Amino acid sequence: MKFKQYYLECLSHASYLIGDTSSGTAVVIDPQRDIAEYLADAAGDGLTITMVIETHFHADFLSGHLELAAATGADICYSSVAAPEFPHRSMAHGERINLGDVVLEFRHTPGHTPESMSIVVFEHADDATPFGVFTGDTLFIGDVGRPDLLASVGFTREELADSLYESLHEQLMTLPDATRVFPAHGAGSACGKNLSTELSSTIGDQKATNYALRAPDKATFMALVTEGQPPAPSYFVYDAILNRKNRDLLDEQTAPPTLSFDDAMTAMRNGAMMIDGRDPEEFSRGHLTGAVNVGLAGRYAEFAGSVIPSDVDIVLFVEPGYELEAKNRLARIGFDRVIGVIDNPYGTMQDHADLVQVASRLTADDFNQRVRDIPGLQIVDVRNPGEVEAGMAHSATNIPVGQIPARVGELDPSKPTVVYCAGGYRSSVAASVLREKGFVDVSDVIGGYNAWVDTTQSA
Repeated sequence: MKFKQYYLECLSHASYLIGDTSSGTAVVIDPQRDIAEYLADAAGDGLTITMVIETHFHADFLSGHLELAAATGADICYSSVAAPEFPHRSMAHGERINLGDVVLEFRHTPGHTPESMSIVVFEHADDATPFGVFTGDTLFIGDVGRPDLLASVGFTREELADSLYESLHEQLMTLPDATRVFPAHGAGSACGKNLSTELSSTIGDQKATNYALRAPDKATFMALVTEGQPPAPSYFVYDAILNRKNRDLLDEQTAPPTLSFDDAMTAMRNGAMMIDGRDPEEFSRGHLTGAVNVGLAGRYAEFAGSVIPSDVDIVLFVEPGYELEAKNRLARIGFDRVIGVIDNPYGTMQDHADLVQVASRLTADDFNQRVRDIPGLQIVDVRNPGEVEAGMAHSATNIPVGQIPARVGELDPSKPTVVYCAGGYRSSVAASVLREKGFVDVSDVIGGYNAWVDTTQSA
């Protein structure tokens, strides 16, 4: 057996390649959209990818099943409950597939979504203990899949939580304790609220330590898994729907075209939005008016998808050499409407200095001073609800960053405004969105709430 786990930190996304050298065949489970690494690894091991297996219709990324099928001729496999709008192979509950010595057993595990399934893998057909189980978003390390995402239209969160309990207790927890657990996501994913930084575990360890699996009864379990979930980024519904459709394929090798300043400004007047992928500090020193700052060094696609509509053209502003990366990372969530990237970005800003803005960034001390100097200062905490439970700075208004576009009407654009998050990345995103929407005096806090707490405690 050949086994490899792939992990995208920026989306907290895990995918897998399982191969059998006796037959020369392989499968890929829950692939990302840019597929070059799977193809290279399979070829390097002399394997042919014959199946692309999706555990469910993902909401947090656009999967690469169509790209892999086009490149390899592999079958796209879903649970027999699923009904995608493209040719696929339906896997019945309990069905087994032999790759050679390696055996895959498919188990329907609804709950996170109605069509969710898990794949149990045996190195040899007669092994008493499986090598592992690929649980998708049904079981995470330290958590279970949330049952409340809008991807499951037509089902209530209580109905799905009930199904999730049964799937966990009847299909996964019945596996031998030594069975390895390989989920589709890790810490940072909005598909759960308590995901571990560990990328694998065992059924036995999860029985002992996972708060959801330790619930004494179904009612307690349902209460635990339906409360306190982080807000889902706005692009989740878009991706959940798009993953069902027969869509265009990604060309991951071709960089976006360059755009002149005039062409970019024309596009923006016609509704396009500009994403500046530089880090917040560099962005603050100078950026083109109207640009939204989502740094490539962070969770770029997730936060771009949280604050940029899915139905607008996108102009990129990035450091030279990062054009293709920026395009492909947006493509991982299906944001394909990148019409181009600003040519000669720093030269463009020098030539059009009248349209360059600087962004105000405050130290924690500066923030406290501004609170003292400006009565009624508008303060916005853009962390998630779970983060603010431990405290907030200066009685701020809590609007998670992904909700800023929809809830901007709750704020006064004429008031001096300070935005903060935990460390300074999300606040730059949110502050730039507010400026793009016409707020005239917006600052964010360097180091965020963590820096403010340190400053307050040491004062």
